[in-house]
Amino acid sequence: MTENLKRSFPEKPEAEIKKITRDFYLHFCDVIFETVKLLTISKKEFKRRCVIDEASIRSFQYFFDKNQTFVGVMGHCGNWEWGAIAHQVYFTRMITGVYHPLTNKNFDKFMLDLRSRFGGDIVAMSQLYKRLITLKQQNISTTIGLIADQTPPPESAYWTTFLNQDTPVFNGTEKLAKKFNYPVVYLNIKKAKRGYYNLSTTLITENPKDHPEGEISELHTRHLEKNIREQPHIWLWSHRRWKHKKPEKLLS
Repeated sequence: MTENLKRSFPEKPEAEIKKITRDFYLHFCDVIFETVKLLTISKKEFKRRCVIDEASIRSFQYFFDKNQTFVGVMGHCGNWEWGAIAHQVYFTRMITGVYHPLTNKNFDKFMLDLRSRFGGDIVAMSQLYKRLITLKQQNISTTIGLIADQTPPPESAYWTTFLNQDTPVFNGTEKLAKKFNYPVVYLNIKKAKRGYYNLSTTLITENPKDHPEGEISELHTRHLEKNIREQPHIWLWSHRRWKHKKPEKLLS
């Protein structure tokens, strides 16, 4: 983790890197307890602790009023579980949350129960296209919730420079948006203090098919990078984000 931080922020002195590392571990402990708290927290208390700004609420409502499905994309910033569940707490419109099933079946069921406590349509990635086609045939709109900063297979990824390093990016958000021509919105998460978060959104595109290949992936990655640079300690530095090298055929 320390080496990742040094490569990501070469301009920062050693003392600041150590502070980010320490703050990250404290924050990660908070995330664990906050996530378990989702089992019992009330909607009223959740709204007090996890606030969506008014401009973002209006942006969501704009698509709801049009009966328009759109893609909401975010990274592992702040408490991403709270960020995903906020939609079910604040709005009555359906959300289709996408997840990767866990190997441990008991823990997988625990997380599914937690994520769907306030409603929501939780779907495995492998079943997403089938579910979206069914919803489209039934004229049911939804908000598609994606986390886009996992590490994809290097050969099929979109490659860019992210935090000063060659980085593969899942292009699923872009492919999905273009296939159905669904707008894309980035969800920014900031930590106000322990147990409190502020959420805001940025419209990346309302017309995905108008963008050249790779541009949507580039745009949501730049928003994620900005999110991280504003509060470096709230990103999930412990996951192996840079475990793949850029394939030689893609090197310029």
